[in-house]
Amino acid sequence: MDDTEAVRALAALANPHRLAVFRALVRAGGEGLSAGELASVAGIAASALTFHTKELERAGLIETRREGRFMRSALNVPVMRSLISFLADDCCAGRPDLCGVAPVTVPNLAAEDPCCAQPIKTKKVTT
Repeated sequence: MDDTEAVRALAALANPHRLAVFRALVRAGGEGLSAGELASVAGIAASALTFHTKELERAGLIETRREGRFMRSALNVPVMRSLISFLADDCCAGRPDLCGVAPVTVPNLAAEDPCCAQPIKTKKVTT
């Protein structure tokens, strides 16, 4: 991923409705969601959904396909993985083992398809 692609993806995610749509599709995994399901899960009006999914599609973060009379959107895992890698490329001076991350998988995707890294949970220090 280059700077231009990363900026396009981050700009698409810089909207609360599009971020909700994206996160709903991350949770849904490889099967994706129909337009009605997506609007409901993301908590936005069905009339606004098309506008937001088009922006996420232009950024390459999701893919939408027609299934009969319905539209189904799904996460574009390679692009999401590429964005995360781009953002964390120089993590801890090129030593990702120092960043405290462990691989996780996206639900409903093949187990051998690790998606991203998740911070290792640490104890919260209170004063």
